[in-house]
Amino acid sequence: MLSAVNIFKNKIHFSTYRLISEDSFIKEDQRTDIKSGDVLLTIVGAIGRAAVVPEKCEKFTLQRSVAVIKPILLDSRFLMYQLEESRISNFFKNNARGTAQKGIYLRTLGSTEIWLPSLNEQRRIVAKIEALFAELEAGVASLKTAQAQLKTYRQALLKHAFAGKLTEAWRTAHADELEDATTLLRRIQAERQARYEAETAVWEGNGRVGKKPRPPQELPPLTPAELNGLPELPAGWAWVKLGEAFGIYVGATPSRKIQDYWGGDIHWVSSGEVAFCRIRQTKETITEFGYANSSTDIHPIGTVMLGMIGEGKTRGQAAILDIEATHNQNTAAIRVSETDCSPECLFHYLFMQYEMTRRIGSGNNQKALNKERVSEMRFPLSPIAEQRKIIEIIDEKLSEVDQLEQTIIAALQQAEALRLSILKKAFSGQLVPQDPTDEPASVLLARIQAAKETANI
Repeated sequence: MLSAVNIFKNKIHFSTYRLISEDSFIKEDQRTDIKSGDVLLTIVGAIGRAAVVPEKCEKFTLQRSVAVIKPILLDSRFLMYQLEESRISNFFKNNARGTAQKGIYLRTLGSTEIWLPSLNEQRRIVAKIEALFAELEAGVASLKTAQAQLKTYRQALLKHAFAGKLTEAWRTAHADELEDATTLLRRIQAERQARYEAETAVWEGNGRVGKKPRPPQELPPLTPAELNGLPELPAGWAWVKLGEAFGIYVGATPSRKIQDYWGGDIHWVSSGEVAFCRIRQTKETITEFGYANSSTDIHPIGTVMLGMIGEGKTRGQAAILDIEATHNQNTAAIRVSETDCSPECLFHYLFMQYEMTRRIGSGNNQKALNKERVSEMRFPLSPIAEQRKIIEIIDEKLSEVDQLEQTIIAALQQAEALRLSILKKAFSGQLVPQDPTDEPASVLLARIQAAKETANI
């Protein structure tokens, strides 16, 4: 249902401006035709977004969260821009009401005070605003283009890195010094088995107290048919399944009904904290008691975390632990740190593969990864020394990208601040000169009131 309101009643004077408000409404159950020049304003949720209905608009419907303001002897764009100015937007913000979703009541909207100069001055203000905004938007468009190009460059850089192109010359110069990936994988698997046997011996020697060590996952290697579907790698590299090289763990959440499980000294990672970052602190912690009574594990520094659940951004995002931590059931822990491999290599690869990883998940209600799918994910394993060189080059180049990106973000923030500054000047009488030959605002206001009475509003 549409909500309509007219906001024209004299309040107080300010220079040649007048503050105007409204205390009579068209009832909500009366449908109002939307016409060219009407101003639309969101009054629920993203409060304060305004737009003018264009000429020759097609019929459309609106949600109840949008109010229709029908200007009388007022420039529609002047009203639209004024509604977005900080004084009014702050008024909306401070007077929004509601629990689940805040909104502006029509009566609150009706009491909103706006400045009313002469019609000629309104038009001069609008013309100046739009001339300045056009210049500003051209600059913003260039900045956003540059921002998109940086994103494309980042992806291209990582693609080259994991195709062996960044280290091609280095690899040729050090060919005799490198342990090939196939040999590396066999060594990793042997070390994992030996570690498991040693941990099991200690566990049994301690009377089987505590959590039983988990054996390395046994996965069949990639078949020739599977390898044929993957990009070709340089000599000395190999495609492997993540579960072949690294331990994959799914976490758990200790019962929240038991207070003694929470607030201890053990870090506990939630899925929202896995956001292409390094994790140096967690929002929540658990106790030894909570750890002992849940199936989560404590993972070492250098473990790569992977978000597994969610339709939002979480699924497919990665992070590196800079602390020992447990985690919830919506994340996978990939213990790269138990090998000589670089956690950063896997982290950057998962960043590059983010969209692809998201497509791996499937489910009726909520798309998700699971331990099996994570274990089966493909990874281009390169020699250890070459992994370090890859990260060295990536870090150097991405440092430059990050600096440029921060510069662009700062420039975009400055552009938004300039936009708000333009609006503030416009609606404080500082943007355009006043013309003494203009119709006085008091005469305009009288004409508005007469028009309202004639229309019986």
